[in-house]
Amino acid sequence: MPSVESAGAPRRSPGRRRLRTRIIVSFVLLGFGLTALFAVAMVQLRNRLENQLIEKTLQREVDNLVRHVETNPDEPPYYLVFDARTFSDDNAYKINPLYRNLTPGVHEIREPDASGAIQVYKVAVRRGISREGKPFTSLVRYNVTDAAATSDRLTRWLLVTVLAFTLFALVLGWWSAARVMAPVSDLAQRLRRSGTSSDPELLAPHFAEDEVGELAKALDDYAARLTEVVQRDREFNADVSHELRTPLAVIRGAVELLLAKPDLDDRTRARLLRIQRAEQQCSDLIGALLLLSRNERGVGQCDVTKVAQHLLDSHRAQLGGKPVQLRLEGEATCPLDVPESALAVALGNLIGNAVKYTPSGEVVVRVHKDAVEVIDTGPGLSAEDAARLFERGYRGTHAGHSQGGGIGLSIVRRLCALYGWEVQVRPGEHKGVVAILRFC
Repeated sequence: MPSVESAGAPRRSPGRRRLRTRIIVSFVLLGFGLTALFAVAMVQLRNRLENQLIEKTLQREVDNLVRHVETNPDEPPYYLVFDARTFSDDNAYKINPLYRNLTPGVHEIREPDASGAIQVYKVAVRRGISREGKPFTSLVRYNVTDAAATSDRLTRWLLVTVLAFTLFALVLGWWSAARVMAPVSDLAQRLRRSGTSSDPELLAPHFAEDEVGELAKALDDYAARLTEVVQRDREFNADVSHELRTPLAVIRGAVELLLAKPDLDDRTRARLLRIQRAEQQCSDLIGALLLLSRNERGVGQCDVTKVAQHLLDSHRAQLGGKPVQLRLEGEATCPLDVPESALAVALGNLIGNAVKYTPSGEVVVRVHKDAVEVIDTGPGLSAEDAARLFERGYRGTHAGHSQGGGIGLSIVRRLCALYGWEVQVRPGEHKGVVAILRFC
């Protein structure tokens, strides 16, 4: 299909970006709201935990200082949080083995207290030389057990907060998407409902002047143009069908009057019979094409065996001197609830192709209860033919200089789609082609 170039850039209306703006604003508000809530929660949580830790540490230090002053006022005070030690290499054996061999730097030491509870210390170690020239080691220890516990609680609170905000984002995103995409969903539903009617309702009046409204206007315009084309096509088909039926009726009446004369010679009678068959074939084809143009199934009944026999008689009369035998096999009767014209066109194209492409041999039409097989002894079917045989305009690799526009099997395919039939063409067991028309 050729591409159609745009005549120019589309004019941008004032409400062109409203739907996109709503989506952007929704996501901006979502991101800002989540970030702001998370920041406020983090600040509040951090301040509360930090205040609790400082207050607890100060209370322990002041309580210890009061007890020390009350019990040992002559000794210098000591503190619970900070602890300092200095030792030389000679008296290092007096130091706890956990601290004895620490290298200079900062270390984390876990040590049980008197009650067996694990305490966490941060220990800073540094080496030095005394005035006497002896090396010594100094370390300062700080109890960070409460800080570690606070960090654990903060981590747990962060996980809970992240989970809560994620759920909140899910709910808010769901709500925002529903609000933003509601007009699009409404448009899709109205479009589905209007697609079942030959006179679709207007979509644009139901939507605001935004992108969805512009899309609805475009769809209304497209539907109007498409409806006009379809209506024009139907009127043309109906007019052509009516205008063609009139001369065909005249031809039919004239042929019947001529055949009624008793003094006709055999050659003239044969030609009149051929004209009569051609008139019937044209009438059937016009009826089938009219059904296809309206996309509606015709009402009627026919006998598949009788139609097949009539088609074989018609093609047998047109063989001339061609050495091809036409035979009918299978069921004696096979009723089918379709107009005779539709079946005659579908089956007639299959039989016509078989007769056309069989230079010698036979064409057998085999009628089953739910299908018809057309078997010929022609040159067979190539892979390209098998893939493209039902395409409109394709004439096959063996068409040669034969007449025809390559639309016969395309009409068969469309009739099968209309009535729910199946058509299949495959190579024969030894040679030739087998065409199967199955009535589902």
